Amino acid sequence: MVSSSVNLLGLTVFISCIGILGNVFLIFAILQTKLSRVKSFELFLLGLAAANLEEILIVNIYDIIINQASFNTTIGTWSCRTLKFLTVFGEIGSILFTVLISIFRYQKLRNATKRVNLSIFLDSIRPAWMVSGVCVMLSMLLSIPIFVISPEGPAGNTTRNITGCPPDFFQCSQNDCPILNRCYKYLFLLVCNLLPLIIVTATSVLIISVLLRQRRTVQQVESVSGSCQFSRKSKDSKLQRSTVAVLAAMGLFQVDWSLYLIFHLTSSPTDFPLWAEMEFFIATSYTSISPYVYGIGTSLFSLKNLTKK
Repeated sequence: MVSSSVNLLGLTVFISCIGILGNVFLIFAILQTKLSRVKSFELFLLGLAAANLEEILIVNIYDIIINQASFNTTIGTWSCRTLKFLTVFGEIGSILFTVLISIFRYQKLRNATKRVNLSIFLDSIRPAWMVSGVCVMLSMLLSIPIFVISPEGPAGNTTRNITGCPPDFFQCSQNDCPILNRCYKYLFLLVCNLLPLIIVTATSVLIISVLLRQRRTVQQVESVSGSCQFSRKSKDSKLQRSTVAVLAAMGLFQVDWSLYLIFHLTSSPTDFPLWAEMEFFIATSYTSISPYVYGIGTSLFSLKNLTKK
């Protein structure tokens, strides 16, 4: 049991370092240009990377506090609530920015041949800042109930009561469970997990269908020649590579949060001793891997940007 705990701790540190490095590099790669020149898609990636980084750091702090239970370390209730609030805030922010990126990319691809060089609503940086602010505000509002629910451990679990920081903040006794805990848990899973999962899945299907239609159109119509054709192909190739990266990240998102939903609905800390560790791996797998997927797909993770760092 001790060796497995040590192995899990080593794996946790490794995943955290990979995630922190990737998100920090993605933030620096975007901020190397002036904020006034940042495009909408890069702004959404910046918000995603910031939310990912915040979640990874706070989840590690919260996990360390939970593991301190074996040392009978007393943690204040409000400190515990604040850390959990920041964890949920980063988690929801990452989810909402992913939904925003998927919708934005679909809007860019839809009717692209008819629009030619015409922009869409979110191409303007002011609306992009506005919807990014909405994502941050929604993340905060959906996280605030953490301060009013009762983080109660199950009967007989005195260790968790000593620390005041249960591995599952929704956890409560089956005989005496506050209605607010149950309502917030299922509202959180529905609004912050299931609904975004449905939107991202539907958007990915729509993006794939648009790409297939565009591919058939390109094969049928090849009349433009010269430098304009070369310029258009170069632009389309860059957009297609970025779109493939978005689809790959969306696929990772679907797998990750599907497992998260199944895990929360079918198990509890009382039935599964390594519950906190499993939640950590599921919750941080997307936040740790997604910056590399986006960065490589959008050429932000290039040798040119690496030498500048």
